[in-house]
Amino acid sequence: MNKNTAMTMGLAAATLAGTAAYMLTHHRTPYSRRLKRNANKAIKTLGNVLDGVESMIR
Repeated sequence: MNKNTAMTMGLAAATLAGTAAYMLTHHRTPYSRRLKRNANKAIKTLGNVLDGVESMIR
């Protein structure tokens, strides 16, 4: 079970880092504002999912 948890946490961290890098390197347009808002929602959802997985493991 620890391998799966470590893999999930690593995948989440990589996704978060990739999203942050993308947001920092692109220009601000109406599309990027919408993308930023959607990325923030996705990050919050991912955090909630990881919290749920963590509580199930305990």
